[in-house]
Amino acid sequence: MSRDDTVEVLLDGLTFPEGPRWHDGRLWFSDFYSQRVLAVDLAGKSETIATVPKRPSGLGWRPDGTLLIVSMLDRSLLELKAGRLHPVADLSALAGGPCNDMVVDAAGRAYVGNFGYDRHGGEAPRTTGLIRVDGDGRATRVAEDLMFPNGMVITPDGKTMIVAETYAHRISAFAIGADGGLGARRVFAEMPGCYPDGICLDADGAIWVSDARGHEASRVFEGGRVAQRVSVGDRTVFACMLGGADRRTLFLCTCTGSGPAMAEKTDGKIEYARVAVPGAGLP
Repeated sequence: MSRDDTVEVLLDGLTFPEGPRWHDGRLWFSDFYSQRVLAVDLAGKSETIATVPKRPSGLGWRPDGTLLIVSMLDRSLLELKAGRLHPVADLSALAGGPCNDMVVDAAGRAYVGNFGYDRHGGEAPRTTGLIRVDGDGRATRVAEDLMFPNGMVITPDGKTMIVAETYAHRISAFAIGADGGLGARRVFAEMPGCYPDGICLDADGAIWVSDARGHEASRVFEGGRVAQRVSVGDRTVFACMLGGADRRTLFLCTCTGSGPAMAEKTDGKIEYARVAVPGAGLP
């Protein structure tokens, strides 16, 4: 597959970039194996925001601007205040494996996914659940029977959460109750052969999906119709985010592989392409 000539590099020299979020004029993301949360502007100037010893992953902000960070290996949620990290919730009793992506709703409730098993320790895959962390730090399992829940988005009306299930090759959707509970579940799209990882939502209701085993991001409508693809050649896209002043810049977290060996390669990149339809909803 040839590289899409519309894709450009914003930042390189990373270990494994994940969890991209557009916030306050910059792209924020986690770089797994350097244990850093970074922010980069559109000129490519980056800043280290925090160092998370147990590996950062999902990012999000409360309404008051407090940054929340998922700490993967100790299965916890942290907050950054005045330049220091503080614990919010210990999720180890609720998460079946390392914690990963997260979306924070308009009320400041954090929804956190997890692998469900020790992927790199040789455990057999198994289903797991989503965890909601309320503003007071109380953590609750709010959905079950997901196979490696990963990227998550919330629709602009706040009524639906859409979740990538990486090893089920599908994207699922849940109704969100007024109390933050997750209710009726439906299949948003079956994606045979795809390992959906990070996702983002656009104003037409389509989902941009990164493929953890592929070399592109795909724009997918409910029901599974693929309307557009953006290729990155022989690299793999692990996450994506719509941002920029008009939310029409599709940022792509790319690497040549995954797993702890990437720590020594530092060939991760933030790449980007311009698209026609702007981002919508959360994050």
